[in-house]
Amino acid sequence: MNPVQPGITHAEVTSFTAADGQNLALYDWHWPKHPRAVAILVHGLGEHMGRYDHVARRLTDWGLAVRGYDHWGHGASSGPRGGLSSDTRLLDDLADIVDATRAQMARRRQQQLPLVLIGHSLGGLVAARFVALAMRPVDALVLSSPALDAGLNSVQKLLVATLPRLAPNLRIGNGLKLPYLSRDPAVIAAYRADPLVHDRIAARLAGFIATAGPATVRAAPNWRVPTLLMWAGQDRLVNPAGSAAFARAAPPGVVTARCFDAAYHEIFNEPDSGPVFTLLQSWLGLQLCQAEPPDIAA
Repeated sequence: MNPVQPGITHAEVTSFTAADGQNLALYDWHWPKHPRAVAILVHGLGEHMGRYDHVARRLTDWGLAVRGYDHWGHGASSGPRGGLSSDTRLLDDLADIVDATRAQMARRRQQQLPLVLIGHSLGGLVAARFVALAMRPVDALVLSSPALDAGLNSVQKLLVATLPRLAPNLRIGNGLKLPYLSRDPAVIAAYRADPLVHDRIAARLAGFIATAGPATVRAAPNWRVPTLLMWAGQDRLVNPAGSAAFARAAPPGVVTARCFDAAYHEIFNEPDSGPVFTLLQSWLGLQLCQAEPPDIAA
């Protein structure tokens, strides 16, 4: 399966109303009659869930039900591009999506299935912080190049310490260096041509990234949720040192960590992404084998 092209997705896209009345674009891929688990995908900064169509289709091929959503201020969701209406907005929205997904599982009489969060970059930070704060119970977590260390210099640290208070809604370019998304030129070209991609980031969102990352790393020694942490050794969009620090501090029996030394940031979109998907499939298989089997006769 190739990375998704602009505007192409095999998901059903609907509008989800968050707790505060704002609309989020919700993506649902094929939901098997008897899925092995339910996965929620959480995307990165400046992009949208449509770019994860190829990841979702892999998961459905493996027997999982899959859904995702566009962050507020991203993709087809409400809000100014790159904005953030409150410090906890991204976490609260994920809680709403988890609650709605649990309700759907109950309607399908599948509430006993494992629920897995899979987050990339900013989405990895959101998912990891969500788990660290125990906002809702989840059964497993997958992190792809999570933004646990924004790699800020001293001037940037000073700015994110002051601007969120002085001008939280000020939006500027996010500074992503597109050539370092992936080593596949087709991925870069598709990203540039994608009308739902943007390059904005508000001061409040930058502040969230700068503070939530280190706080999540500090929580690593007490980690309890089974987690697969995968990151790119040649990442120039987030600092791979954040993932390495989390891996060192986390309990090895709980967190499985793997650095793909030659990879750029989007490890699912690398030309040689096969080992990434192989690891993901085997790890998920192990977690689902350990989970209580569903009662398919219900």
